[in-house]
Amino acid sequence: MTDAAPETPSGPTLLTAWKAAAATLKAGRIDSPSIDARLLLEVAAGCSRTDILADPYRAVTPDQQTALDAFVERRLRREPVSRILGRKGFWKIMLTVTPDVLSPRPDTEAILDVVLLAYPPHKAFEMIDLGTGSGAILLATLAERFGARGVGTDISFEALAVAKENATNLELDNRATFMRTEWAAGFPDHSFDVVVSNPPYIPSGDIPGLDPEVRDHDPLLALDGGPDGLQAYRELAPEIMRILRPDGLFAVEIGWDQGPQVKALFEAVGFTNVIVVKDLSDRDRVVTNGPDPRTSPVPKM
Repeated sequence: MTDAAPETPSGPTLLTAWKAAAATLKAGRIDSPSIDARLLLEVAAGCSRTDILADPYRAVTPDQQTALDAFVERRLRREPVSRILGRKGFWKIMLTVTPDVLSPRPDTEAILDVVLLAYPPHKAFEMIDLGTGSGAILLATLAERFGARGVGTDISFEALAVAKENATNLELDNRATFMRTEWAAGFPDHSFDVVVSNPPYIPSGDIPGLDPEVRDHDPLLALDGGPDGLQAYRELAPEIMRILRPDGLFAVEIGWDQGPQVKALFEAVGFTNVIVVKDLSDRDRVVTNGPDPRTSPVPKM
C-alpha cells in the first residue's frame, strides 16, 4: 500500500500565487518579475522566502490574495517594490524608505567595498555621510565596524526623520547622529577620518528620460545634479578637503560616465592618489583616495 499524495488546497497556494504574480509582472514588462513577485507575496501573505520553498502548498487566504493583487497592480504602474512595501534591503541591513528619500541601490554598495577594505573590523574611526537620505551608507558601515561612530547630514527634515528611525530600528542610534545642514557646513576643519556621499549627479536635462520607477518616485532633490550633473561635486570637493583629517579617506558615488571629471575636481583642490573604482557591473561608480577593492588585499582581522 502506498502513501496517498498530500492534499493541496483548491484555492491559491504560496507557489501558485507567486507564479501567477510573476507571470502578470512579466507580461507587464517589469524587470525581475519573479523576484518582485516573491517580495510582494512575502508581505501580502506574511511569509518568508523559506516558507515559499519549504511549504509551497500553504493556502493563501482571500485577504492575502487581495493584498497581493493590489501590490501587483501598483508594480504594474511602475511603482518600485521598495515604495510599495516601505522598506529596502541595502548591504546586510533593512531600511525603511519613504517618498522623502532615495531608494538605496546596489550600485551604492561600492562605497562600502572601499571603506570596509580601508578600515578592518577592530579599527575605530569617525565618519560623516553628506546628504545621508535614509542613512544607508552610514548605517551599513556602522553595522560592520563596531568601533566606528558617525554623523549623517541632510537639508531635508523629512529625510533625517527616516534616517533616525532606521538608526533606532537597527540599534545603531548610540553611534549614529544626524544633523540638518548643507553638506558639511558647521563642522570644524579636520573632523573626520572618513567622508562619504552619494550626491545628486544626474544632469537636469536627463531626468525626464529616466525610468518611471526613479523619475516619478525618488525625490528630485536627490537626483538633480545641475546642468552637467557635476554641481554637487564642485561644492563637495573643497568641503571634503576641509573636514577630512590628514591621511583620511573619502569616497563619493558618481554616474558611470563621470569618473574623469569628478577625479579632476578632487585633484584640483589638492587630493592626491585619487582613483576611480568600478562597481560589480564593471562601470565607474566611486571616486576615492582609498583602496581599490579589485586590486587591494583584504585587511587582516
